[in-house]
Amino acid sequence: MTDVGKIFIVIGVVFIIIGLLWGFIGKLPGDISFKKGNISFHFPIMTSIIVSIILTLIFYVIGRFK
Repeated sequence: MTDVGKIFIVIGVVFIIIGLLWGFIGKLPGDISFKKGNISFHFPIMTSIIVSIILTLIFYVIGRFK
């Protein structure tokens, strides 16, 4: 198996784990939600930070293989 194939397998496993955790975690503390009348606004700040950290780690690992 080539290095690219291994990278895709690792990324796939990471995404599966993230998907499973996403179902359990749901809305994180720190996410902003407003509802006034029939208008609602949701901005997932903490979720964005966590996704950013995970993607940074994935790209760091991919960069180490090159």
